[in-house]
Amino acid sequence: MYDVIIIGAGPAGVSAGLYTKRANLKVLILYKDESALEKTELIENYYGFEKGIDGKALYTSGIQQAKNLEIEVKKEEVINVQIAEEKQFVVITERETYKTKTVIFATGNKKNTPKIKGIKNFEGKGVSYCAICDGFFYRNKEVSVLGNGRYAISEANELMNIAKGITILTDGKEAPEIRADNVRIDTRRIREVRGNQKIEEVEFEDNSKIKTDGIFVALGVAGSTEFAKKLGIITQKDRIVVNENMETNIPGIFACGDCVGGLLQVSKSVYEGTKAGLQVIQYIRKASINENKDFDAQI
Repeated sequence: MYDVIIIGAGPAGVSAGLYTKRANLKVLILYKDESALEKTELIENYYGFEKGIDGKALYTSGIQQAKNLEIEVKKEEVINVQIAEEKQFVVITERETYKTKTVIFATGNKKNTPKIKGIKNFEGKGVSYCAICDGFFYRNKEVSVLGNGRYAISEANELMNIAKGITILTDGKEAPEIRADNVRIDTRRIREVRGNQKIEEVEFEDNSKIKTDGIFVALGVAGSTEFAKKLGIITQKDRIVVNENMETNIPGIFACGDCVGGLLQVSKSVYEGTKAGLQVIQYIRKASINENKDFDAQI
């Protein structure tokens, strides 16, 4: 049982980890996908570096700093986050299942919209980014999942007992390993998606077509917003809604950094990670006090 699991190892996630660890909490940082910081050639507007610093160097230094403080840092893809009983949460990765008292989302904000003609035109009209949120509307219908990784498999699993049939569209990429009677895999490259009021078909580059009632986009690794929607956390467009204490509408779940919107700056992410970490400390201590009171009352 962890006191806090932080999803994301960028400036926001590591900053939250540093403060929670120093408060003697049991902390786990999970990360998998590339950080936007890694792709930044030179940062010249962050305090303390007179000649600037390479984004990748700053990113790797942050992770090493967390490890030096003996924070558990694991490179594992998170595929699901669930609410468990007794104010606890379960974080499921490609390898393990972890239990925690609190969760901090700090994975940045990347909406993996495919560059396929017609996709954006049908967002909300048959194109969805959340199987748990919208799967109900496709009961006994033919649907497609766009992707080829563990995230795509996870979304297909959510739809398996809802949809009549599922086609995983890899768009030319290697097929994932999944075995189910109502799941098909199509590795052909996609040219376009079409429809009238709603999406109706997918056309491939070989001029062939398949009918579909909906497409669930599950490219790459799931981000904070995708997890938030599945948990019932309030989101606004592509960001998680938090209060001034980085708290979401679900007690015990916090978010910080780019996934909550605002300035996409390292300084903002560090501040919000610090704020989230401090609030988690307060949350854990308050919960501990209440547990002791309940125990005393029982005695």
